[in-house]
Amino acid sequence: MSIATSSLLVELNINVWTANKLDRAETDKVTADNSAVKNAAKVHKNLMAGSAMRKNIADFASRCRTLHIARTLPWADRGARLLPMTLFFEYKTELNKLQAQFDTMVDEFIQNYPALVQTAQNYLGGLFDPNDYPDVNEVRSKFGFKITFSPVPEAGDFRVDVPAGELKELSSQYEASFTERMGEAMREPWQRLHKLLSDMSAKLTEREGEVKRVYHDSLVENAVNLCELLTHLNITKDQKLEEARQLLEATMTGANVDKLKESIVSRAELKNKVDSILKQFAW
Repeated sequence: MSIATSSLLVELNINVWTANKLDRAETDKVTADNSAVKNAAKVHKNLMAGSAMRKNIADFASRCRTLHIARTLPWADRGARLLPMTLFFEYKTELNKLQAQFDTMVDEFIQNYPALVQTAQNYLGGLFDPNDYPDVNEVRSKFGFKITFSPVPEAGDFRVDVPAGELKELSSQYEASFTERMGEAMREPWQRLHKLLSDMSAKLTEREGEVKRVYHDSLVENAVNLCELLTHLNITKDQKLEEARQLLEATMTGANVDKLKESIVSRAELKNKVDSILKQFAW
């Protein structure tokens, strides 16, 4: 099965109004009052001072982007990412729910916008300027949530009217780019696995005189979840990556956070198994 048939490209674009405004008059005043050179400081006003609704939307958008990155692999520099087909329905269902929640939050913000402007006036005092505030329709246009799916182009599939020699060069360039992108895409699962194992090893390392550590459920849950995710992200069926995944899966079988909290022996045993995996592969 080729990458073009086992994966999709997906772009997630989320826009959130920044609600920041450079106050040039106050900027000039601050620099002058402090005998500073021009552009030594800038005064930016928070147009939604006194309320958290806009920030909540921005924080939610950040969580959506984090989830998007976790479920996909790098492809274009700042655009589309590679989505394994085995994750397509799960990803699409989850992102559709997030989009609906985003739209609901934005609708609520827009409904409360006039009141939020009044609140900002109370908080900004002399910094408030009604001309800083776009009308409600313009503000609404500054929010957006868009998911775009597209096929992974087959290497060398150029349907353009150019001389045969130029077409061959274009195909070769794309082939090289395709190979480079695939290499980058498959480095990420290895990097995620290496980071998780390294972090676990460090967390489980006992140091004399150290304050007693706190062990959370995530110590086990994150490893178990990554084992499941790697079955999807290994789109090239890398045997070494699958071997490493299976070793981690076997290591985490029966792992219990409560037991790890209580027993230094259990922590040492788990650390030894994790370190063994780290030593077996050329990361």
